[in-house]
Amino acid sequence: MIHNPKVKIHTDIGDLIVTLYADKAPVTVDNFLNYVHKKRFNDSTIFRIVTENNAEQPEDANTKIQVIQAGLPPEHPLLLPPILHESTKDTGLSHTHGTISMARFNPGSADGSFFFCVGDQLELDYGGKRYSDGLGFAAFGRITDGMDVLASIFEKAEPQEYLKNEIIIKSIALI
Repeated sequence: MIHNPKVKIHTDIGDLIVTLYADKAPVTVDNFLNYVHKKRFNDSTIFRIVTENNAEQPEDANTKIQVIQAGLPPEHPLLLPPILHESTKDTGLSHTHGTISMARFNPGSADGSFFFCVGDQLELDYGGKRYSDGLGFAAFGRITDGMDVLASIFEKAEPQEYLKNEIIIKSIALI
């Protein structure tokens, strides 16, 4: 594997270039690249945009977040088995603006759904209050080009978190 590979996420709105931190989050990056190599993200969607105004709090969520979620939603037929949880405590990464991270319900349940942080979302780090388990989410990379595209996508937020007008991800490929 390339030390810290880059991928291009090609959407209807524009392209995001993301550097993946394989040196810090090898399990999570390997999982993401497995989906990329198998082309399982091609023709997937950005299906959820959470803002301070539309956040639907899970029962144990203790803080609001702003994220853009994409990939394959829960129970999608192309999902691969879930992976072990790589905490930000172990990786040293943090959920700052432009970070890519794996979505999860319980630790060890992350599979083919990922999200981008819009603004700093430090409550998603280890010890954060998003979920009562305090284990946070598995950050594994950062947008290195295309922050304007991230902002344009965020502007497509709707009154509810889950989009009625999903944004197509045409492809994700190594560059």
